[in-house]
Amino acid sequence: MSGSAPTRVRLGVNIDHVATIRNARGGAHPDPLRAARVAEAAGADGITAHLREDRRHITDPDIEALAATLKVPLNFEMAATAEMQAIALRHVPHAVCIVPEKREERTTEGGLEVAADENRLAHFIAPLAEAGCRVSIFIAADRRQIEAAARIGAPVVELHTGAYCDAHFEGRFADRDAELERLREMSAFAHSLGLEVHAGHGLTFDTVGPVAAFPELRELNIGHYIIGEAIFSGLDSAIRRMREIIDAARREALGEGAA
Repeated sequence: MSGSAPTRVRLGVNIDHVATIRNARGGAHPDPLRAARVAEAAGADGITAHLREDRRHITDPDIEALAATLKVPLNFEMAATAEMQAIALRHVPHAVCIVPEKREERTTEGGLEVAADENRLAHFIAPLAEAGCRVSIFIAADRRQIEAAARIGAPVVELHTGAYCDAHFEGRFADRDAELERLREMSAFAHSLGLEVHAGHGLTFDTVGPVAAFPELRELNIGHYIIGEAIFSGLDSAIRRMREIIDAARREALGEGAA
């Protein structure tokens, strides 16, 4: 693909862990829908929510409320199961992101294995695309997986940034730099195949800038860190600061300075 890099990288705010806090005690508070509205007002370009099989955080009524009331696009994260496909087809969110899911994991541990499951996944995403959902596949920054995502007809890939972020916070800086370079190379490779490139998982104020600078990147989805920072500074402030860091990194990468 050709064309200049977009100046603005979209920021999707994942509100899963507002629901995690609510569910720890039960009841209605804090309300993920209220968090989504704050995020909209603070400059989020979209809201991400992962409806897990075990409903450990986001629940079916949350998805229904978000789909009915959001003014910005909803990115519905889901496993490739018949149950989740049916829910997505009922609500027809702006986007669906297909992710791997295991009951025993604390969070999504890696990217989806697309290359070994191409035929099933191609048939799985087809009705979602036909319904009008933008289909994204959450994968490792791996050439084989990116090629497979392109072959099954997914228009978007979201590159898993967890290994890069983990290496940074564990002080393994050589590994961090290698992971960042791999993400950069695979972002360019995915773009060369005609795929829209997104990224996310584990990103923080300290790690988001270098990823936001990738010229091919169109969207970042960030949740856990923003919700954690909101405890100290408020949700509006945490989102606005993340937005500022992303925008500054993009301007610098494009040689536009700080103005």
